[in-house]
Amino acid sequence: MLSHDLGDGAELRPLEPWQAEEFLAHMDRARELVDPWIPWASVSTDLASATATLRRYADKQAADTGRLFGIWLDGVLVGGTMFVAFDANSGNCEIGCWLEPAGTGRGLITTAVQVLIDWALHTRGMHRVEWHCDPKNVASSNVARRLGMTLEGTLRSAYPWNGSRRDTEIWAILRS
Repeated sequence: MLSHDLGDGAELRPLEPWQAEEFLAHMDRARELVDPWIPWASVSTDLASATATLRRYADKQAADTGRLFGIWLDGVLVGGTMFVAFDANSGNCEIGCWLEPAGTGRGLITTAVQVLIDWALHTRGMHRVEWHCDPKNVASSNVARRLGMTLEGTLRSAYPWNGSRRDTEIWAILRS
């Protein structure tokens, strides 16, 4: 997939290490909205760390264990979605996303994630697609709900972040 038209001037395409400067500028615009929910956003603070983040996902793509895609709106990177985990052998994967303020309220995440879900289930033959989010991130839970995912449960105090333990909701959709 070189690019996928999301409509209204938006497109989904791979986000790769050679785009680190653009990614860093985007992260700087997105940081306030993204940092409370996505731990890796706070580690992309300069060109070297932004490049390292993108390389990690390039390595995951090469190993078929993850992928990273950007969302461009009128030619400007405003967000993205990714396979956080992708296990073709078990047929399970996890999708995540992020967005800067300029991209909110347009349905970009829901549309982009639906593209990834369709690809995972129908092209790659995955059985299960998961969505993990903090229950306090209502916008993220709403995306899972709009995508027809089922809330399977909440992992209480699942991980440390910014000095406290955070819960994680597990949403999923099955190929069946």
